Amino acid sequence: MKTVLTYGTFDLFHIGHVRLLERLSKLGDRLIVGVSTDEFNQSKGKKCLIPYAQRAEIVAAVKYVDTVIPERSWDQKVDDIRKYDVDVFAMGSDWEGRFDDLKEYCEVVYLPRTEGVSTTEIKSLLTAFDSERVQQIKNALDLLNNVAKDLT
Repeated sequence: MKTVLTYGTFDLFHIGHVRLLERLSKLGDRLIVGVSTDEFNQSKGKKCLIPYAQRAEIVAAVKYVDTVIPERSWDQKVDDIRKYDVDVFAMGSDWEGRFDDLKEYCEVVYLPRTEGVSTTEIKSLLTAFDSERVQQIKNALDLLNNVAKDLT
């Protein structure tokens, strides 16, 4: 069995995430996804709109994903590779070269991002709205996430 491991925040889950997870799943037989915890994101200076537990549940509901684990620190990758007997570590191409040190433990692959969609761009669009409008959008996203979960 060939095991693939990736990590991400997966805030404001969108079609780019789905397509990335689908491509990652085709690299092996089992896909493990580390979802960054709120505390870890905070230590990186990132603010998430969707709490960790919900982001992990959304990712776990995707048919391409076999296992979701919490990503609590930068340092856990080697331990996770060993613990889960990982064959391929894969990330989006925006991380190109940053994880090459893991090549001594497994194959390292960088996949192209989905064109035309990015969480960063979505978040910058959201800042154009006032807080009431942002809350309405968050409520709509929660509703969409629940509907998507019901469909999987």
